[in-house]
Amino acid sequence: MTDPLAEVLRSVRLTGGVFLDVRMTAPWCVLSQLTPEDVTPFLATPAQLISYHCVIDGRMLVTVEGEPDMEVRAGEVVLLPRNDAHILASAAGLAAVNAHELIQPSADGGLAQASHGGGGEPTNMVCGFLASDDLYNPLFAALPRLLKLDIREGASRDWVEASVRFAAGQLTQGKLASSGVMSRLSELLLTEAVREYAATLEAHNTGWLRGLADPHVGRALALIHGKLSAPWSTETLAKEVALSHSAFVERFTRLVGVPPMRYVINWRLQTTKLNLQETRASIANLAHSVGYESEEAFSRAFKREFGLAPAQWRARQIATRDGASVAN
Repeated sequence: MTDPLAEVLRSVRLTGGVFLDVRMTAPWCVLSQLTPEDVTPFLATPAQLISYHCVIDGRMLVTVEGEPDMEVRAGEVVLLPRNDAHILASAAGLAAVNAHELIQPSADGGLAQASHGGGGEPTNMVCGFLASDDLYNPLFAALPRLLKLDIREGASRDWVEASVRFAAGQLTQGKLASSGVMSRLSELLLTEAVREYAATLEAHNTGWLRGLADPHVGRALALIHGKLSAPWSTETLAKEVALSHSAFVERFTRLVGVPPMRYVINWRLQTTKLNLQETRASIANLAHSVGYESEEAFSRAFKREFGLAPAQWRARQIATRDGASVAN
């Protein structure tokens, strides 16, 4: 049976890996935030990042500004879907050092290591990431700033726990675990964490994650994000997910909050909006890349949505950015 969540995660093209073995002793406190340089061995130009910390032994507190502290114990994983700066510590109220100052590259090209602390209770964790080179990612936008996953119980956890223990064993021997295994582990950790979070959403909530929980709507979302430029229509999507036109529209709208084609248009325009800001590609090429046959049709849709034609919107962004640079 198809797993809509796993299928959508594949469609948004995530790359995963493990990059750091951390060994701390209490008292300890570090300020951490994943940077593009941390993942360059895996992905040259990541546009968005999710960091995670898998605790092998011990415990820690995770703090993100504006969020309650979260305790993470051995056998649990904390994920930061927005890649916020965060503090990891043995206890609250300690002075933090920059985690990047502690990282020591492996002499044999294996996993980098970081050690710190006062010699008390030990904590060992493996730090990893998931990255996307897409500028606009529906998954990242839908998740909270902190997610915790207990890999000691629940569906699909046997494989996760076995992989984590395999990685820990390899690290103990000073070896870098198979990159293929680590990439698959990173993806599975995120899948399970998102699945757990989606299950906690109230029945009256609508949105991307609610839609994912439904096999028909989840499949439609995977198809849309897998090929945003395809000539999708409500009829073709309904046929692909084996529902009648009316049943598909009702189901998609009730769960996601907007009709199917409105959703497609929204994501096409949001994707192009970010590409206008971050790239120098021509408007015609950007329009074509998200499924518009003509630049004129795209420009009309863009202006309807954002109040400015694409060229005007891009020029305003450039002027704003240049003005900010001069001011600084």
